[in-house]
Amino acid sequence: MRPVDLRSDTVTQPTDAMREAMLRAPVGDDVYGEDPSVHALQDRLAADLGFPAALFVPTGTQSNLLALMSHCERGDEYIVGADAHTYRFEGGGAAVLGSIQPQPIAQDADGSLPLDKVEAAIKPVDPHFARSKVLALENTWHGRTLDFAYLGRARELATRRGLTLHLDGARMYNAAIAYGKPAREVAAGFDSVSVCLSKGLGAPVGSVLLGDVAFIDRARRWRKVAGGGWRQAGMLAAAAMHALDHHVERLADDHARAHRLADALRRIDGLNVTAQHTNMVFIDVPPARLKDLAAHMAAAGIRLSIGYLPSVRLVTHLDIDDEAVERTVAAFASFAY
Repeated sequence: MRPVDLRSDTVTQPTDAMREAMLRAPVGDDVYGEDPSVHALQDRLAADLGFPAALFVPTGTQSNLLALMSHCERGDEYIVGADAHTYRFEGGGAAVLGSIQPQPIAQDADGSLPLDKVEAAIKPVDPHFARSKVLALENTWHGRTLDFAYLGRARELATRRGLTLHLDGARMYNAAIAYGKPAREVAAGFDSVSVCLSKGLGAPVGSVLLGDVAFIDRARRWRKVAGGGWRQAGMLAAAAMHALDHHVERLADDHARAHRLADALRRIDGLNVTAQHTNMVFIDVPPARLKDLAAHMAAAGIRLSIGYLPSVRLVTHLDIDDEAVERTVAAFASFAY
């Protein structure tokens, strides 16, 4: 039987139709600005999400890094969630490569940063302090959507206090499906947005950074400095275009399967399902049993991310069908907790 890989929605395989789109893609040298498929993707997302310009980059980590380096100078500061991907899981790139100081804020349970704490963290204009320049949010965060009204309140604070507002929207399309709103409305109000195409949308690689023209010009230069300039990238852009055309609305299927998976796991004695949001399910297993659980699930052909987060995370995606959900439930049910 084929393995069931629930580690992340990054593990998806390109569909046959996506591979065909990649094969047919016209290409050119993107460092010279000559790849028509890359231009088409950038123009498409800029128009869809309401931004003047966009930049196709290899990874979401690089996209967030380029955003911070393009908004900030050396010695500036970005305000970010203490458990946000940009702060915790991106190698400290803003500090290491951009000399940008992070100011982490403890997040609420939904991933939002309490705005009173954000405001209190903004530094006075004084040579003793880093200059507070950016407020960075993440949506979704561990599968959770930020309260939609909160986005407007964050925009008001950023405007009033002179901060730019950046969105790590790696799974922004999951948020849009969960809200029942167009992705353009989720991105509205942000000065820059990073959108990942290789997670729930199922493209093999790539993210797009969006902002105004001057911002994207700076980001393009930093992309080259960071080693992210690529040549005939049109095949990857074509895969991303196919994903935007065919894989957005179907994210609702991933959310529904995650919901069914969580409900079924809750009926297993000794298994504690702590949360289910969009396409993610989180369970707690006694630490002493984690190694045995990993071996048990691997023997059943179920791949899990164990030890990466405090909880065990199960992520549904393009390659997880109803049979895969049933096999996963049966494997969990046959384990002695």
